[in-house]
Amino acid sequence: MSTLVLELRQGDLMVVNGAPIRFRNRARIELTAKARFLFGKQLMTPESANSPARRIYFALQTAYIGDEDEREAGLSVARRLIADFQAATTSTLARDLLDRALSAAESDECYQALKLTRRVMRHEEVVLGVAPPSVLAEEDAS
Repeated sequence: MSTLVLELRQGDLMVVNGAPIRFRNRARIELTAKARFLFGKQLMTPESANSPARRIYFALQTAYIGDEDEREAGLSVARRLIADFQAATTSTLARDLLDRALSAAESDECYQALKLTRRVMRHEEVVLGVAPPSVLAEEDAS
């Protein structure tokens, strides 16, 4: 595995293998082994999981960075929430992204599952009128 170097600012929060770490000062760290981690705006609080897509993200986040029991429970909740979302939506794009996200999570590729679910969250925001349609167009261009 190659080394991953991260630059973190004072006050940044990072979760590594289920343990929250808050940086008291600016830091540059190197991850030299496989680790389950999220930081900054990638982390979702339970209070922020206030829409169907956001609840899926939170469940997948738990499946990724939680302890052994939390990971299994998070994946189980994610399966149920994804099935419910897919049954309720008319969006082929959302259904496809969620199929891919669930497949990634079940293959222990939870970081990829979270990335796909963030796309569903943006799609949901556009459909609900919370974000402008340009958000999706900008994402598709990148």
